[in-house]
Order: sequence, then structure tokens, then C-alpha cells
Amino acid sequence: MLQRKLRQRFYASRLFLFLSILGPGIIAANADNDASGILGYSQAGAQYRYAMLWVLALSTIALGVAQEICARMGAITGKGLADLIREEYGVKVTLFAMATLLVANFATTVSEFAGILAAVELFAGPRARFIALPLVGIMVWLLVSRGTYQRLEKILLGASLIYLFYIGSAYLSHPYWPTVIKETFIPNLKDVSPIRDYVFMIINVVGTTITPWGQFYIQSSVRDKGVKPEKYHETRVDVLFGAFFTNFIAFFIIVACGATLYKAGIHNLDDAGQAARALKPLAGQWAAVLSGVGLFNASCFGAITVPLSTAYAVTEALGSESGVGRRAREAPLFLGTFSFLIIASVIVVMLFPRHLTTLIILPNIVGAVLLPIILVLMLKLVNEKRIMGDHVNSKAFNVIAWTTTVVSIALSVILLVVNLMPK
Repeated sequence: MLQRKLRQRFYASRLFLFLSILGPGIIAANADNDASGILGYSQAGAQYRYAMLWVLALSTIALGVAQEICARMGAITGKGLADLIREEYGVKVTLFAMATLLVANFATTVSEFAGILAAVELFAGPRARFIALPLVGIMVWLLVSRGTYQRLEKILLGASLIYLFYIGSAYLSHPYWPTVIKETFIPNLKDVSPIRDYVFMIINVVGTTITPWGQFYIQSSVRDKGVKPEKYHETRVDVLFGAFFTNFIAFFIIVACGATLYKAGIHNLDDAGQAARALKPLAGQWAAVLSGVGLFNASCFGAITVPLSTAYAVTEALGSESGVGRRAREAPLFLGTFSFLIIASVIVVMLFPRHLTTLIILPNIVGAVLLPIILVLMLKLVNEKRIMGDHVNSKAFNVIAWTTTVVSIALSVILLVVNLMPK
């Protein structure tokens, strides 16, 4: 009896410790399933049914390794990724990385508010943008500028549960599960021509799964949360579970669209909202509602995390103060960068509400092209014993991470070559 109580107390204490550490991994990974991610996965299902699921399965492993590396560096060094890049490689390399990241992240933030607009239009019509977009922008700004990291983390963890709606949407689409499972592990390369479009879609899926800004975000959030090396084991579990969970949700998005849109001959989408609208006659009212709510949640999620990641990276690169809840006088560059991205994105989407498909997809492609640069810098830093001590990468992690880097470079080169070839 006494042993049972001691065992129960032990597991209870371990659970409490895990819940206290929970956050950065799940939030950073789920943020990849933002508006551009939803559209990217929806396009993958609509164009190739389940033929992209094998890419998703492999990218889950790569995502887990990449996110774990940055989380580990944040816990061991107590610094953000941009901090380490500046200290080790100087201002020029840092400014180049920040300039490319800022351009990509601005496009991504615009895509988040475009996703919010697409979701709002499902329920309230196009004119609602003049109320909904400024309102969401103000709420996002207040959460970061007037809240605390702990409060923001709780809100984002709660929002993570809403992603489960996509499982219901896929279930209501009635896919043929034996085919789904088979193509998840065995690539189906039939009917994937032209190769240009297929490579583009692979880059799109990889680019929305492993994002450059996500690496900056998770390392800074681990630092902000104050995770110490001795408590890193629980954070590691959080990170790896987060990588699985985010692609678990992406899996059901592809399945839902593959079982409905592909089958109905709807292969091209203007926005993520169109996917939800198209599900209504094909899979029923509730499937459309679940997808619409999921899209709104995912877009708001990204509208918080992407500008926040950018503000972290820019301020760290320049050695300025940063942190959620800091006032303008305490962290002017941090709050200024965050505010600019929110305000500018709201204005762009309000003024140009149509024809944003390219802009929503563009961050995935730009991110996939920029990813090798960030991965190379990460790998050089994490394998430096002077910085990481005994916490440098294992051989297995280096193999997976370097393979991801080489594959990313190869895909970018292939895309360039096939686009230069005559049609």
C-alpha cells in the first residue's frame, strides 16, 4: 500500500514537472500549421490525393530533430538563435539572415491575416473584414505587449486543442483508410507529372512543415520560459511530441481534401477558405464548419507566433532587449518590429482582399529555399563544444539534420532547373 502511494506520488510529481515545462515545443510546431500551412496541405490533398503523405511522414522526423536542436541550444546557452549567430559569425552574416527572415516573415504574417479573412468570410461575408481584421490585430497586439509569457503560453496551448477539429473533418470525409495508410509509408508516384509541379508541391509541404522562423521562435521561447539544463529532459519530450502532433493534424488535412476535393475534380484552390467551403456539399455542413473554425484558429495562432518570432530574431541580432509583456520604453525595437508586422499586414489584407493565393503560398516556398542557410548555421553552432559542452549533437541527429539540409538544397536546385527548362 505504501509502495503504491509512493509510486503514485512519483508519477504525479513527474506529470506536474512535465506540465510546468510544456509549451515551447507544442506551440512552435503547431504554429507551422498556420494559414499558409493549411492552404499548402489542402493543395497537396486536392492535387495529389494521398501521394504527399510519405513526404509528411519523413518531414516529421526532420522537424523533430530541427526543433530539438534549437530547444537544446536555448536551454544550455540561455540565448536565442540570433544571439548565437551574431556572437559567432558577426554582424554581416546576422544582418543577411535577418533581412531574408524579415521579408519571408512579413509575407507569412500577411498570409495569416488573409487566412483570418478567409475564415471570417465563411460565416460573416466579405464586408466583415473592416471589423474582424482590425479587431484581431488589436487583440494580438495586446496579448504580446500587455500580457506575460506565461499567460500567452496558456492561451496558445488552449488554441492547440482546436486543431483536433481537423480530425473530425477528415473523419466526416469518409476516406478509404487502407489506401491512406499504404500511401503514407509507400510513395505512390503514379500520375505525378508534370515533374515541375510535383517538385513544387514537395517543397511546399517541406517549407510549411520546417520553417526558418520556427527555429528562431522555439529557441527564444525556451529561453524566455527559463528552462534550465537540468529540466531540459521534459522540454525535449514536449518538442518531440509537438513535432508529431503538428504533422498528425497536417495528415488529416491532406486526407480530408484528398478524399473530397481530389475526388470531385477540384485541384486548384484560391485560398484555404475555399477548401472549407468546398467540403460542405461533399462532406456535409459539419465538415465545413470544423474546417472553418480550424482555419480561423490556425491563422490567429500564426498571427501571434510569426511576428513574435521575427521580433525576437531582430532584437537578438542587434543585441537589444526583448520579451513578451515588455513596455515600449523597455524594449522599443522588439515591440516596434512586432507592431509594424501586425499593422502593415492588416492594412495589406484590408486593401487587397482578393488574389492573395500566391502570397499565402509564397512563404512556404521562400521558407524552403532559405531553410538550408538556417540549418547550416544551427548545425555549426550545436556541434561547437565551446558553446554546448557535452550537449553537442549525437551522430544520429547529425545524420538526420545534414540529410535534411542536403535534400532541401537539392529540391531548390531541381525546382530552379525544371523552371528554366522549356515547357
